[in-house]
Amino acid sequence: MLIDTVTPEPLVFLLDVDDTLLDNDRFAADLGAELERNFGAPERDRYWAIYAQLRTELGYADYLDTLQRFRDGLDNHPALLSMSGFLLDYPFEQRLFPGALDTVAHLRTLGRPVILSDGDVVFQPRKIRRAGLWQALQGDVLIYLHKQHMLDAMQQRYSAAHYVMVDDKPDILAAMKRQLGARLTTVWVRQGHYAAAAADQHIQPAPDLVIPHIGALQQRKLEDLLPDATTTAVV
Repeated sequence: MLIDTVTPEPLVFLLDVDDTLLDNDRFAADLGAELERNFGAPERDRYWAIYAQLRTELGYADYLDTLQRFRDGLDNHPALLSMSGFLLDYPFEQRLFPGALDTVAHLRTLGRPVILSDGDVVFQPRKIRRAGLWQALQGDVLIYLHKQHMLDAMQQRYSAAHYVMVDDKPDILAAMKRQLGARLTTVWVRQGHYAAAAADQHIQPAPDLVIPHIGALQQRKLEDLLPDATTTAVV
């Protein structure tokens, strides 16, 4: 593994992917519709039951392993093998939230943007590449099993005086804030079903900044994202 040994960056932006930069809820809805069309509603529900079980066991989404286990009893079904193509060739570039790539370009004028995502080592990188995010981030991509537990490794790769974490899950932001303290500004993007589910939860420490969608970061200047200037207001 190549380790960044240069002088620390002044500012590194850490960007989540699912429901932060791209609409993963829409992908899940499309996947469910494809499963129902090919196999019927009961088998669709069985796929999602396997998915939920694996998510509990692994702590992250694994659509491909779910499909592998879903095949039980369906080996002769004519649509089974086409599902791998649906997953691997899904047009994630069409699921980027409005302004996502422009936001990455804006953040690059302020610091170094880096993807920090949870996921497996096959489908999640494929998704990021298909969406055009790998190129937009110039290959600055980290994918861990549980990113909130990998902050030491993240800092080895991308050393910085200050970090800004942008995520749709406020509990992840809080866990990272407890570890990095004042060196981290947390930005909660209130997009997707995780953000909606957390809307009434009392999570501490609260996010430093709350925005309604990823494109709202384009309105932010450098001083808005430093520790002495953050607020918890939705803009």
